[in-house]
Parts: sequence; C-alpha cells; structure tokens
Amino acid sequence: MTTLLHIKSSLFGEDGKSNLLATEFIEQWQNKQGTEKSNGQVVVRDVISNSTSHLDASIITAFMTPEAERTVEQQTIACHSDTLINEIREADIIVIGVPMYNFGIPSQMKAYLDHIARAGITFKYTDTGPVGLLEDKPVYLFATRGGMYRDSGIDFQVPFMTQFLNFIGLSSIDTIYAEGLNMGAVAENSLAAAKTQISAAVN
Repeated sequence: MTTLLHIKSSLFGEDGKSNLLATEFIEQWQNKQGTEKSNGQVVVRDVISNSTSHLDASIITAFMTPEAERTVEQQTIACHSDTLINEIREADIIVIGVPMYNFGIPSQMKAYLDHIARAGITFKYTDTGPVGLLEDKPVYLFATRGGMYRDSGIDFQVPFMTQFLNFIGLSSIDTIYAEGLNMGAVAENSLAAAKTQISAAVN
C-alpha cells in the first residue's frame, strides 16, 4: 500500500489556499491509485490544530539526553518527536502545504520542523558537511503567498523549506507556487496555473 503524508500549516484550516491546492492534488492522486482503498492511504499531520511546542531548553536537553538517562518528561518529548519522524519515514509521498506569513513560514511549521531535526536520527555531521539520514522520496510543496516573491531575492519561504528538507535527506522536491493571492485578478490566474501544475505532477 502506498502512503501519502499530508502536512498542513494554514491558519485558515480547510479554507486556506495551500490546503485547498494540496487537497486537490491528493484527490487526483487517490483517483489515480484506483477505487480500492488498499491502493493508497493518506496520513494527515495538521501542525496548526495539533501544534508542536516551540523549542526551548528542556526540549533540546531531552533530545540530547541518552534514552536510558531521560526522565519521564524527557521521554515524552522524545517520543512525540519520534512519532513525527516515523510519519515521514513510513510515507512514500509527502505533500506539504505552506503559506507565507510576513515573509516566512508559519511559526507552527517551524516548531514542527524543529522536532524533526535530530542529530544522529535525521541528519549527521561529517568531515565534508552535513548528511541527511532519511530516505529520499517525492515531496510536493504547495507554496502560497499574497504577493509576488518568486525569484525576487526576498523569498524566505521556499528556500528555507528546500534547505531544511535537503538537510534531512529529502531532495526530490516539486514546488507548486500560487502567488499574488491578495492581488485581485492575479490570484485567479495564479490558482489556475497551480492547478495545471497539479494535474501535470499527478500524471
């Protein structure tokens, strides 16, 4: 069975444009899988409705403490992180909806990523630099933003997401943009273009 992991991060829930586009992709993907449910399953991780704590000293200490020496609280923290990492490991395809808020990704998404970046588990440092430890797989990144930022030099959303995913070993990334969503008629054209990209990506 093929497993698709859908990671949501829109503050506007199902009405968020990143969620709407990601959902359209998933529906087309499911149709392509066939009518049998056993052909594919979707696992959802909503980092807004089920948010992860932002990093603090106690969380970092829990990650750095050997498992046998962790307190009950530290083990709970590490187990939550392990769950998030295992969702990625077990997925065959990852779909990430990420809007831009004030030039960057949602803080809840950053917190989620911070619980995935685990030295010795998802990455390691070597003499020649960092190496990602997760097995590569297709990642579809749905990047939505109110203005036009692509290739502008002030896009801190997609480059950050790409850098992070590469860092943990995920390099097969297909980014689908929907820009100018607060710019009237530009939004309609941008969404139409994104939907065309979705169909091409699925097929």
